[in-house]
Amino acid sequence: MFNYILLDGAQPAGGGMGSILMIVALFVVFYFFMIRPQQKRQKEIKKFREGLGKGDKVVTAGGIFGTIREVKDTSFIIEIDKDVRIRVDKGSVYPSAEEANQAAQNSDQTKN
Repeated sequence: MFNYILLDGAQPAGGGMGSILMIVALFVVFYFFMIRPQQKRQKEIKKFREGLGKGDKVVTAGGIFGTIREVKDTSFIIEIDKDVRIRVDKGSVYPSAEEANQAAQNSDQTKN
């Protein structure tokens, strides 16, 4: 219906500002839906690993279930069976499914 004739390659006014606002809005959405939740999870995992001690049940990143027998500076000695112990890096240890469920239930009960 309406045809705009642009002379000398000129663009309509305000076209550049709208695209900048869209880029900023896209970054804000990514931050609140992707970056921020990931940072919160990383803090929780770090707090968990710092709180681990002897006797805690854990799962390694490789899927090995065991119980911590010794805590060192950068690693744990984990017993996976009677008299079978392995050393794993602290960064590859997660809570066992049982303990994670118990911790989630305890936190839900304290909130109510």
